[in-house]
Amino acid sequence: MEKHRCGWCLGDDLYEAYHDYEWGVPVKDDDTLFEFLILESFQAGLSWITILRKRENFRKAFDNFDYKKIAAYDQNKINALLQDSGIVRNKLKIHATITNAQAFMEVRREFGTFSDYIWGFVDGKPIKNTFKSYREAPANTALSDAISKDLKKRGFKFVGSTVVYAHMQATGMVNDHETQCFRYHEV
Repeated sequence: MEKHRCGWCLGDDLYEAYHDYEWGVPVKDDDTLFEFLILESFQAGLSWITILRKRENFRKAFDNFDYKKIAAYDQNKINALLQDSGIVRNKLKIHATITNAQAFMEVRREFGTFSDYIWGFVDGKPIKNTFKSYREAPANTALSDAISKDLKKRGFKFVGSTVVYAHMQATGMVNDHETQCFRYHEV
């Protein structure tokens, strides 16, 4: 018998694997949280599958998402990224990635870890929603509005409420798996 999956991932092997093994799993590791923050910010205005298909290219282009290296990127590196057809070549998003790496390090200095900061908004525990269909899940919430506002106050870019909510879903701060999905109770 085939497993029931959330409807948004059906029909694409890459999407299904991402859904089955990553999406909605609580992430407390700063390196992974940063990776998703960068990928979600590049996704703004695009489909997630577009970013997912380019994920390995992003990983290579952005030094394995090493925020310390990214925070120090110079104009030569920016120019190289703008020429890299394997990623989304958006000048504003590339500059935002550098700014976000610097802000990420600042949050780490203040809170010890970015994980402590971001998970503090949900008291360290995932919010478990009860949607029968992925279409019921919101694009943003009052909580993602508040996190977005706080991130922007700290200097982050491309972190609107919708991007933040997608980050919350991806990193398991909120469980938006459909209630019939085999991952709903697993995560």
